[in-house]
Amino acid sequence: MSVLSIVIPAYNEGPTIHFILDKVKAVQLPEGMDKELIIVNDCSKDNTEDAILAYKNANTDLKISYYKHEVNQGKGAALHTGIKKATGDYVIIQDADLEYDPEEYNILLKPMLSGFADVVYGSRFMGGKPHRILFFWHSIGNRWLTTASNMFTNLNLSDMETCYKLFRREIIQGINLKEKRFGFEPEVTAKISRVPKIRIYEVGISYYGRTYEDGKKIGWKDAFRALYCIIKYNVFK
Repeated sequence: MSVLSIVIPAYNEGPTIHFILDKVKAVQLPEGMDKELIIVNDCSKDNTEDAILAYKNANTDLKISYYKHEVNQGKGAALHTGIKKATGDYVIIQDADLEYDPEEYNILLKPMLSGFADVVYGSRFMGGKPHRILFFWHSIGNRWLTTASNMFTNLNLSDMETCYKLFRREIIQGINLKEKRFGFEPEVTAKISRVPKIRIYEVGISYYGRTYEDGKKIGWKDAFRALYCIIKYNVFK
């Protein structure tokens, strides 16, 4: 029995986190594969912890491991904690919001289970999946950062900033990650690209984006930080 570790960083998602957990629970993985949920609460100020523990107690048939930071450190730090705690054969990142659809785990798993891939990125900019139409400059920023990253890594990704990244566990746990906030995406991409003989694939996924009123947390400051990280982790290796 192989296992998919699903790492979920959470910050102030108390009122809605049960929605994404229900979606993750409902996913039917390929035959012979089980799932473990690793939820990392990054010192939320609302009732996120109570919501997670209540869900865990009400769903004892689902393997859920819960960890929390005593001080807020950032999404990247929560991912570091979750990745270190993963015990499955494969590790996927899942945001606690509802922008990405867990039903598409199998799309990402296919090239890996077929023996072709070591890492799979889910691209919001390729394929025929549904995408919510939102911010023009936000999408331009994503594409520009992806292009800048590709110039240094010599990859031809279409969506470096995507949440959905699937790794073989031994590969992602073998990388020394440092970025504690939204620099995780360019850092992990830069470092993955330098793994000898790494096989990186990309598949199209859907995207149900949130507005800032809905609770979207990424802004222009994060874009500048991402650009800084692209240069830092590629030029100053």
